[in-house]
Amino acid sequence: MSAGPKERAAAIAGAISCVTAVGIGLSLSIPLLSLELERMGTSSTLIGVNTAVAGVASICVVPFVPRLAIRVGVLPLLWAAVLGGALSLLGFKLLFSLAWWFPLRFLFAACLGTLFVLSEYWISTAALPERRGLVMGIYATVLAAGFAVGPALLRVLGTEGWPPYLAGAALVCLATVPLALAGGLAPALEAGGRRSMRSFIFAAPTATLAALVYGAIETGGFAILPVYGLKLGFQAPDAAFLVSVVAIGNVLVQIPVGLLSDRMDRRILLLAIAVLGAVGAALLPLVAQAPVLLHLTLVVWGGIVGALYTVGLAHLAARFSGADLANANAAFIVLYNVGLVIGPPAVGGGMDLVDPHGFAGSLAILLAFYAGLVAWRLSAGRAPAGRSSAAP
Repeated sequence: MSAGPKERAAAIAGAISCVTAVGIGLSLSIPLLSLELERMGTSSTLIGVNTAVAGVASICVVPFVPRLAIRVGVLPLLWAAVLGGALSLLGFKLLFSLAWWFPLRFLFAACLGTLFVLSEYWISTAALPERRGLVMGIYATVLAAGFAVGPALLRVLGTEGWPPYLAGAALVCLATVPLALAGGLAPALEAGGRRSMRSFIFAAPTATLAALVYGAIETGGFAILPVYGLKLGFQAPDAAFLVSVVAIGNVLVQIPVGLLSDRMDRRILLLAIAVLGAVGAALLPLVAQAPVLLHLTLVVWGGIVGALYTVGLAHLAARFSGADLANANAAFIVLYNVGLVIGPPAVGGGMDLVDPHGFAGSLAILLAFYAGLVAWRLSAGRAPAGRSSAAP
């Protein structure tokens, strides 16, 4: 993208604003739908399975997004994704039945997956390479702030009736404002980069596996954390608010971590994040009956684990450009959504198996697994990587 500093800043601001508006609506919907399923008498495992349908949708749809964007254009596809997401969210209330919620989850996630792939490609192409970690940190911070707002709104709107659904759809529709204002700066996507998606996964496994593990933890945690809160004795709005507490940590940590990732080997940073995240998850049962300590632990833990996505995405963007970057980002999102498929059933099933603290144990195991893989990759590396982490 050959543009001056003002154009770059405007492009980045437009893309971030677009995805953040949708993020608010998404973060409101995840705990809302989990609590509604709980009211239907659905088990924690089946709640996780229904949430995981979103991952299946993205796995099926996201690989084709760069190709579709080449045909119809980045901006028209973003408009279609935003409007489709808002309408499908309203559909959950209109078709209030578990059977309908499976196809609705599929449609909702397909729209949002499209939006995230194109928005992150837009941000990556606009960011200067030497500032990419910082830009990704700003993006993650603003997005995390949006994710904190959504569940907090449930405390005001409640979790029953039409108000939360209407608010969520309206927030998703707000993404049309930055699209209208900054749409002229949207990048073109030209044909090229014929590598398979599998090749991107094997070319940068540390980055793509960070997406997978973060998808499992974020979605499993967001979907099951309100149910965990109910089992700990919290009222429904306060249980939903625990998701906002985790998101607050994301807001506080992402910019410092992004700056740090511009100055060191990102693989080592990802290893440290995974180890600290596993320790934090293991601490949750120890503080579960002390609300203040539980909230503080979730803030710190949420910030640490949220950095998996920020650093992993910056690591990936340093490796590719042009159409290859769009396809690599699609691979990143696909792996994130593989995590979404794995995470909610694993975390929900863990809580059913060891009620209620299997929730925390499942998260700790996922993070420890990723830490082991990154340590193995580092030990097998040919040479130390520079601050841009050029090695896989």
